[in-house]
Amino acid sequence: MTASRVSGLSPYIPGEQPGKGTGKKYIKLNANENPWPPSPGTVEALRTADPELMSLYPDPDSGRLREAIAGMLNRYGGVLSGERTAGFPEITPEMLFCGNGSDEILSFIFYGFFEGPRPLVLPSLTYSFYPVYAGYYNIPLRRVPLRSDFTLDIEVMLNGDSCGMIFANPNAPTGIGISRDSIRDILDRWPRDRAVVIDEAYVDFGGETVLPLLGEYENLIVVRTFSKSMAFAGMRLGYAVASPGTIRTLVTVKNSFNHFPVDSICQRAAAAACGDSEYYRGTCGAIISERDRFSASLREAGWRVLPSQTNFVLAEHPRLSGAEVYRKLKEAGILVRHFDIPGISNFVRISIGTGDQMKKLLGAVNNLVLNGGGIPPQYE
Repeated sequence: MTASRVSGLSPYIPGEQPGKGTGKKYIKLNANENPWPPSPGTVEALRTADPELMSLYPDPDSGRLREAIAGMLNRYGGVLSGERTAGFPEITPEMLFCGNGSDEILSFIFYGFFEGPRPLVLPSLTYSFYPVYAGYYNIPLRRVPLRSDFTLDIEVMLNGDSCGMIFANPNAPTGIGISRDSIRDILDRWPRDRAVVIDEAYVDFGGETVLPLLGEYENLIVVRTFSKSMAFAGMRLGYAVASPGTIRTLVTVKNSFNHFPVDSICQRAAAAACGDSEYYRGTCGAIISERDRFSASLREAGWRVLPSQTNFVLAEHPRLSGAEVYRKLKEAGILVRHFDIPGISNFVRISIGTGDQMKKLLGAVNNLVLNGGGIPPQYE
């Protein structure tokens, strides 16, 4: 009864989500969720939402929400943790598209802008949903290995015929970003009739946005999410920023699949979150500070920690496998992420939680992994 094409799919596997009724509570540091609660304005918008919204279809174009997102991006130059740069172009609602999480946005982009027989080029190690969508839409891939320092090998990515390019910046799961000038160089050398998609899911934690380049490159598409910096993982909201013509293509794809992807309650809450962006600037700053402090502690304890511009770190211990670290921490009631992938199988990816959560994690690391004990001085 199942269609034959289903047998060829390789589904995405999300971070472990411990179910209720297991009898055990975990400190959950495995899905890059935000440890801080939503802003007061967001909570109030949810509390006071008119119940009649549930019986009516939502705005299919998320008009008010797109205006709110544009206002937020223009206030801060596109990055909550940074400052507005000189020459930042005005982002208009016509340059924005909203969807049910950035994963849905990515699906629409794959359908609307990438097509064989030429392959899609991407790093061999990046967000693992990209190959899933490529398989779903029968798009061939050209995977380029990262350099020995885990940075993108741009020269090799540019070498060869491809239908498009996609990568996360900062990249996942490495946490390493590249500069806006490096992406400008890619765009200058890339065919103008083929899309370059930059996934900026983590840019608010120290990355450099490419939004200022949108006025120069019609083939640039930037993908964002509310899940990380805006504490919206349970609400599901993503958006794309691109030229108005590109947005019209995404609207066509959306209306051929589901013309109501963002529900009314989500639109209301997200617009309120945009109005509370100062709150989220503060929580992003707190996460960045905690990340840097935690990374320094791990390095002092003998770990290798990749430089991160995200809300997570990728780290390995010289004497223990990533699988063993993952297992021991889980036994201690802490969930981190282990990828059984060549090149990073000895690493674990650790989401940044609250100071108390990271202190407990360091204690577990010392007791269960390093057989040490005690807490590094900066956590006393």
